[in-house]
Amino acid sequence: MITDPQGTILALFLAFCRIGGCIMVLPGFGSARVPAQVRLFLAVALSMAILPVLWDMIYPKASSPDATYIGLIFTEALIGIGYGLIARLYTLSMQFAGAILTMSIGFTAPGGQDILEDASENQLTNLLTLSGLLLLFMMDFHHIVFRALVDSYAATPVGAVIDSQRILITLTDTLRASTMIMLRLASPFLIYGLMFNVAIGFINKLAPQIPVYFISTPFLLMGGLFLLYLSIAAFIRLYVDGFVPIFTSF
Repeated sequence: MITDPQGTILALFLAFCRIGGCIMVLPGFGSARVPAQVRLFLAVALSMAILPVLWDMIYPKASSPDATYIGLIFTEALIGIGYGLIARLYTLSMQFAGAILTMSIGFTAPGGQDILEDASENQLTNLLTLSGLLLLFMMDFHHIVFRALVDSYAATPVGAVIDSQRILITLTDTLRASTMIMLRLASPFLIYGLMFNVAIGFINKLAPQIPVYFISTPFLLMGGLFLLYLSIAAFIRLYVDGFVPIFTSF
């Protein structure tokens, strides 16, 4: 029996602010292909699920609405967005790796429709991004994020002062770590493209009358696709293995 309906609704809304902010930018759930109603109902369902667990932390701050409640709405949403951005930045880094890979192997096909978002992206980057995200879901990465959100109420309780410097440092460290991982994953294709183009440059010096560059482009692309065929399984696996250390380190 609910003895304080108003306080319960206000506490649920505070939980929704943190959970909804995370869902809004979380990879997969925050995709442009997912209807807004689905994201809304999912955030409400998760908020109702965690509210009984965190009742003693949330309800005392929401039981008496006053001017500070408006501030709590913004701070709770900011905390949720911060946690969601950590995962979002890591998944977006796969597009960075895909851009390096396609440029190195000479895959310059016009961009098509992105599978996850409403922007244009080439086919190889779409393949890598979708494969990495699907494998992350298979490894229950969203459970890790939701567990971190529940634990965040102990690290940053409702009504606590947000350390903006700490949030910025966290996001910066996420960008740095993600960039280094993606560069390591794309490094074989960078080396392959560099060695191939250097070799073609030497050949062009020996036979300047022949347009060696245009003749060699199909061979560059064929070799790059064959290299991707041999390494895509390890590529995606190492990408997924790098998610947990990055997310749990913060």
